[in-house]
Amino acid sequence: MAQNFATYPSLHDRSVFVTGGGSGIGASLVRHFCAQGARVAFVDIADGPSQELVAEIAGQGMAAPLYLNCDLREIEALQARIQEAAAAHGPVTVLCNNAGNDDRHASETVTPGYWRDRMAVNLDHQFFAAQTVRPMMRAAGGGSIINFSSITWMVGDADCPAYVTAKAAIWGLTRALAREFGPEGIRVNALLPGWVMTARQQELWLDEAGERQIRERQCLRDKVQPEDIARMALFLGADDSRLCTSQQFVVDGGWI
Repeated sequence: MAQNFATYPSLHDRSVFVTGGGSGIGASLVRHFCAQGARVAFVDIADGPSQELVAEIAGQGMAAPLYLNCDLREIEALQARIQEAAAAHGPVTVLCNNAGNDDRHASETVTPGYWRDRMAVNLDHQFFAAQTVRPMMRAAGGGSIINFSSITWMVGDADCPAYVTAKAAIWGLTRALAREFGPEGIRVNALLPGWVMTARQQELWLDEAGERQIRERQCLRDKVQPEDIARMALFLGADDSRLCTSQQFVVDGGWI
């Protein structure tokens, strides 16, 4: 069946900030928001892929996104990068808290230092990015914060307990911020991807057993692609979702 995807006029010229935008789901977010005519800035720690993404998008005749190097564990650096993005593109009114890392680990191997690092990589920056954009969204009359969680916490995956904990906490964070920020016209939602076929996932974990698991668990036959997640984020960033807040939006092919 032929597929035609939506264009959102409200995203044109909107200032969008994406964390972890250099590869995987994040790169798809950058591509899709740029294709809508948004002014996109993104942070990542991988200069090579990020710069290649900027060149790719510019080569397609679209406005190039602004890439800013940042280790999201350094909160002050993240806050500074958000301010740089706002100075270049205007107040950030769409925040995609996408960055994370799902390294596998067993409970008996986890040290206090590793645990704290996993929270820093997967959870802490989401709160502080939201805290930073709040004043500019309030001054702009509203905005949309999209916190990226995962279905792993709903499934209860056993091979990454720190990651699962962080992703569950993001749902609590989303609910709390939606209630606090709502009177200012700021919407806060959680986007929960299923098993998304990024290059990293396919290289590390998509073996014969993984293929079988997808066939057995998903209701739909197609594998979930990064662009499927990006299209949901476009909707949540656009005015079309103006009364959607404090909700979970699951894109998993019917896994859970």
